[in-house]
Amino acid sequence: MQRVVLDLPLTWRQVGDVADGAELVLSPAAAARIRAARALVESIVRKGVRAYGVNTGVGALCDVVIPERKQAELSRNILMSHAVGVGRALEATAVRAIIAAAVNNFAHGFSGVRPAVIRRLLALLERDCVPEVPAFGSVGYLTHMAHVALVLIGEGTAVSRGRRLSGADALKSVHLAPLVLKAKEGLSLVNGTPCATGLSALALRRVQRLLDWADAAAAMTFENLHGQAAEFDADGLALRVSAGVAHVGARLRALLEGSAILRSSAGRRTQDALSLRAVPQVHGAARDLFARATQTVDDELASVTDNPVVLGTVDEPRALSGANAVGAALGLSVDSLGIAVAEIAGMSERRVDRLVNPLVSNLPAFLAADTGAASGFMIAQYTAVSLAADNRRLAAPASLDAGVTSGLQEDHLSHATPGALKLLKIIDNAEIIVAIELLAAAQAYELQREARARAPRTDALYRRLRAVIPPYRDDRPLGADIERVRDLVQRPFPELL
Repeated sequence: MQRVVLDLPLTWRQVGDVADGAELVLSPAAAARIRAARALVESIVRKGVRAYGVNTGVGALCDVVIPERKQAELSRNILMSHAVGVGRALEATAVRAIIAAAVNNFAHGFSGVRPAVIRRLLALLERDCVPEVPAFGSVGYLTHMAHVALVLIGEGTAVSRGRRLSGADALKSVHLAPLVLKAKEGLSLVNGTPCATGLSALALRRVQRLLDWADAAAAMTFENLHGQAAEFDADGLALRVSAGVAHVGARLRALLEGSAILRSSAGRRTQDALSLRAVPQVHGAARDLFARATQTVDDELASVTDNPVVLGTVDEPRALSGANAVGAALGLSVDSLGIAVAEIAGMSERRVDRLVNPLVSNLPAFLAADTGAASGFMIAQYTAVSLAADNRRLAAPASLDAGVTSGLQEDHLSHATPGALKLLKIIDNAEIIVAIELLAAAQAYELQREARARAPRTDALYRRLRAVIPPYRDDRPLGADIERVRDLVQRPFPELL
């Protein structure tokens, strides 16, 4: 099993590795930071230093003093009252990513939860005991982590090695006892941006793969439609200052190198439609935005997002309240990336339309094997249109929704977690649209009126697709083929290409 050691902050890639099943362990230095921070919290409790969520209520109750005898009760009650998530449960990979980001946040050494709490979170990951976390109901971060933390105390529900159990039974199934939380632990477990950060890291992993496959699908369609390869000339693309444009242009040239189809079509048209000739510019812009989003998520993982944070020494402890738990950077980033992914998918749908439309493709109508008796990819393009339209609706920014909660105390909301969930849904749709384009492009190769050789790399892509999906002859439900190719799009792009 792959192992990820948490010493310095995790990266988005490492969070993705843990989401996919890698083991997460603490370095000795990280464990020492956690112990030191807990000592500060215990000193704050002994000395009676005013500290939000330690010896006060939370939210609008921040000025209500809580005596030491009730501070453990406060921690438990926070979980109970904040576990208000609704709707479908998040996938196990998403919950694992959230837990990894939470452990990362605590390991900075400014939260003050006990090492026992961290060990229990790590044990849930190691022993495949995944808390059941409803997807919806959070404006920021509170509800998702509350449902994770419920399982630590033997409440809530979890899926333990494939079985859905109560929190108490899930812990028992993996030989763990429920924890009794102490001062500050309830607040720290629900606080900060680990939820949005974990979901964002998971989204980045999927976007990276999607962008690679979208480039490949575009290259196959471009070749099928006899595009003008000069549009991807390195000297011309270099005039636009963009690392993404340069990268996509180089990939397209490599994918299409050696194409007899494109050699035969050179000079037939002055220029192609924008969905063909602007692939480097549009896909490249999305890649530039993706690069900035990866930095934002890595910055979030390198940041302390608890409130309050504990500093100072055991003799002179300090608890600082602030707003580092506000996920504005993440909210703005996932909103922007959602728009970019929606545009990639929308452009893919336009290329599908060109493949199936005999007015522009010079191919049999709808790529049907028997035009008239067969509909071919006619309705598959409808599906792509529907999902592209759904993406346009979803791409409206969540970060502008604002709202007021907690009796005017929480009167600005960044909606980073809803934004990340929205991005994941946009990615779902985009993967299906790109899968449809890949299928349609493979079909189009077989219907070319003139038998000319494909580029070696697009030929390898074609053969990879045909290894799992035979040509379509209206002989089976096409939706099943689309789902099988979508599974391919969710995997890393083959390095040989």
